Amino acid sequence: MTDELAETRLAAHQELADHIDALAGDHVDRIAMQGDELVLEAPAFSIVPLLMFLRDDGACLFKQLVDICGVDWPEREKRFDVVYNLLSLRHNLRVRIKVQVEEEGSVPSVIEVFSAAGWFERETYDMYGVRFDGNPDLRRLLTDYGFDGHPLRKDFPLTGFVEVRYDDTQKRVVYEPVKLTQEFRNFDNLSPWQGPDLARVREVLPGDEKAEKKG
Repeated sequence: MTDELAETRLAAHQELADHIDALAGDHVDRIAMQGDELVLEAPAFSIVPLLMFLRDDGACLFKQLVDICGVDWPEREKRFDVVYNLLSLRHNLRVRIKVQVEEEGSVPSVIEVFSAAGWFERETYDMYGVRFDGNPDLRRLLTDYGFDGHPLRKDFPLTGFVEVRYDDTQKRVVYEPVKLTQEFRNFDNLSPWQGPDLARVREVLPGDEKAEKKG
């Protein structure tokens, strides 16, 4: 992107930010630029009127809901971000809206604003466990209906909780607790064979005795 084009886009985003702040500021907690995109942070209860404004206002016309996704912040009081990405074909602009929600909280569904939101909300619920009030069909979408947990949470084990196999005796698929043939091991990713320079600047590490015996 040329400097001139970047400046033009920045000016367009700033003009849009001022317009949103003037007419819909009551629905927004914070407006900022992140990279080359305009980002709005809003409370959960404002998401429906805010998206309706962004969709219908003539200076916005964000009529395309690109996606809805989640972000997990386990150490934060409001653990999850629900992120809405919108596109305006008329103005060739994008905007991102972030809503924070507690682990046991919920966000209003935006199906009445964008009908495509139904599938995106189901995916976010499936992957993160965020509930959307008003979604008439909030079932799992990518995992099995009996799946335990939400796989994109950062505390979800990489192995999962169950494994699936076909039992030829029972002639059906069965679920069993995950059984590891070997317990997990901790690797420090350091090697005693990394050269004498490293040995001079660090303390003795587990495994160094191998190099000493070899020498």
